[in-house]
Formats: sequence, structure tokens, C-alpha cells
Amino acid sequence: MTVTTLDPKTALVVIDLQQGIVAFPAAHPVEAVVAKAAHLAEAFRRHGLPVVLVNVVPGSPRRSEQMRAMPVLPPGWAELVPELNKQPTDHCITKKTWGAFTATGLEDWLKAQGITQIVLTGVATSIGVESTARQAVEAGFNVAFAIDAMTDMSAEAHANSLTRIFPRVGETGTTADIVKVLERA
Repeated sequence: MTVTTLDPKTALVVIDLQQGIVAFPAAHPVEAVVAKAAHLAEAFRRHGLPVVLVNVVPGSPRRSEQMRAMPVLPPGWAELVPELNKQPTDHCITKKTWGAFTATGLEDWLKAQGITQIVLTGVATSIGVESTARQAVEAGFNVAFAIDAMTDMSAEAHANSLTRIFPRVGETGTTADIVKVLERA
């Protein structure tokens, strides 16, 4: 299925396209993901729609079966990639959990702007993007996914989100599909 419509008050939410994250090995070329996310950001700005740029910093340690030692992060690890061309009108948030709504004020900010839908892009598909999508739906937002503007460290996890989760949560489409719908609006 492709994106059929965008609400008049839709925001683009870009997840974790930051120096440290894009340096990890990914299932798809991260340069293409960044380029498509940047293209979407420019299209949203051109139409006077909000762009939300999200980065992540480590939160509290927790137990899990796949615990990793937290390395000392190099300077600039959490800086957004320059290709996003961050603008003064962009809303920037820093999260400490997988989802962008937890303890960031994002839900309140979106609702104060009258936003009823978000378009998601970024990395990792099965972690930050999927968690944010689930939180968005729980908060009452419509969700669309730019599936060619996201990737994951695992091809299998990426495919699972795209084929099993996202069609149940919202609508999916390519960057071109979303820009085409945006131009029609």
C-alpha cells in the first residue's frame, strides 16, 4: 500500500540521523537514507510544515539479554548529520529511550502545533522508528512511513517492521510517493 493522503497539519519526524548512529553498519546504504530524509525535510519546509529532528543520547543502563558495554562516545556522536540542513524553524529533541515521545515533550509540542499526523524516517527501523510509531498511534496521531528513508542494522528486523508492523500502524510509501501527496495537498 502506498500513502494515500496526508493530513493538512502533518509533521516530518526524523529519527536518529546523527553522526554516531549513521557510522554503524546498516542493512541499506545509509547515504541514500540520509539523502531521502533530507529531501523530505526540504519538501516539508517548502510547504510550511514542521520538521522534527530527533537524536539520541545514552540513558540509564538497564538489564537485557543482549546487554552491551556502553563505550565512551566520541565528541560529536550525537550531532545530527549536516545533510539534514537543520534550520532555525526545525524542532529538535534529544531522547534517551527508543521512542521519541518518552520524556521529551514531543506529544505536547505536536498537539500545540495542531499536528494530527506524522511522517517517520530514520534509523533504526525496528527500534527508534517503530517505537516512535507505536507511541504516536497511542497518542492519537496518524502515521505514515517513508520506507526508503530508513534502515536498520538488521535486514530481517527492517523487513519485519516494513511488512508486519507498519501496515498495521499506518500507511507506507516511498519518499517520492510522500512528496507527490504533499505537492497535491
